[in-house]
Amino acid sequence: MGDMVLPQREPARGLTFEDVWAMFQETDRKFQETDRKFQETERMMKETDRKIQETDRLIQKLTEKTDKQLGELGNRFGELAEHLLTPNITEKFRALNYTFTKAGPEVKFTDPQGKTLTEVDVWLENGDYALAVEVKSYLRIQDVKDHIKRMEILRSYADERHDTRKLLGAVAGAIIKAKVRDYALEQGFYVIEQSGDTVKIEAPEGFSPRIW
Repeated sequence: MGDMVLPQREPARGLTFEDVWAMFQETDRKFQETDRKFQETERMMKETDRKIQETDRLIQKLTEKTDKQLGELGNRFGELAEHLLTPNITEKFRALNYTFTKAGPEVKFTDPQGKTLTEVDVWLENGDYALAVEVKSYLRIQDVKDHIKRMEILRSYADERHDTRKLLGAVAGAIIKAKVRDYALEQGFYVIEQSGDTVKIEAPEGFSPRIW
């Protein structure tokens, strides 16, 4: 047999200048890409911070506007409540043929044990009629429904005490939308609204107040 010839291994090739230069260029490219991403992240953070500041500014502006509106509404409500406790309101009802000789705020009705049955914001009365007024800064349909229940309680209270006077109801508001006003009138309530330095009572032609 002849001698076995082993394959010759190529000698390891050393790194050339070109290889090292290419590695440096790739590393530099990656550093630049990383720096670009950092800059983009920083830009996005600044944009986010700007949006947060803008949101804070809008919230502050909205809060100031809301506070102002609430303040104005509170003033209107206070003026309305004041008008309802002056001779002004009795004069308005006198024009509708009701002569109320007594008017008072926050009248509470209780049972013999002292439990509160209901409360009336403004109570007007004479020997023949009594009128309960529910006062709201912003009158809603639910407020009108609640006042119907209140009137039923007042009727029962009067019957138990043999008070045969006719009971009338009215709702008053610093702000009353048209649909709420119409609903209240349909339920037989007088609607009282602030009008300049006084109040007006809605009683359109053909309106017939409900008597409890």
